[in-house]
Amino acid sequence: MDNKILHIKNMVCNRCIMVVQSLLDKVGIVPLSIKLGEVVLEKEIDEKTKEKFAQELQSVGFQLIDDKKSRLIEQIKTTIIELVHYENNDLKINLSDYLSDKLHHDYNYLSNLFSEVEGTTIEKYFITQKIERVKELLVYDELTLNEIAYQLNYSSTAHLSAQFKKVTGFTPSHFKKIKENKRKPLDEV
Repeated sequence: MDNKILHIKNMVCNRCIMVVQSLLDKVGIVPLSIKLGEVVLEKEIDEKTKEKFAQELQSVGFQLIDDKKSRLIEQIKTTIIELVHYENNDLKINLSDYLSDKLHHDYNYLSNLFSEVEGTTIEKYFITQKIERVKELLVYDELTLNEIAYQLNYSSTAHLSAQFKKVTGFTPSHFKKIKENKRKPLDEV
């Protein structure tokens, strides 16, 4: 494995990046870049430093990933999270094409691997992430349901509402009324 690129499980938000940055500083590792799920290092690190960093990560709920298939699963998850939560405009493209282009693998391979390891499909994971984003936007109360549907590339408000109810058991309007703590952290989705 290339010791200049570290893959990290459960690193799913911008606060996670800040936590990982502080852990890197703590063990004396200099990164070139840090993004969701991945740290690119300035230079290779020795196994002792890598192990110390892995222990620090574990102490805050992250995990260093060495297995190639596990890294790819995390990359799929991270790519979907970035797409849904940070790149609204790209939601209008085909998910399978997007993942294939981003990860440089055939979508059938990605899909089969994801289903085999995670016990769910990429599509269900994607829908779950979209519903978590809808919850977030409903809690912020800045957009109408119609605007949320458009932003997340739903064909209609009715389609969004039906999918929301299927996943959560609530209509979006009912959820909005009882919104106290109904959202899940991204690493628990």
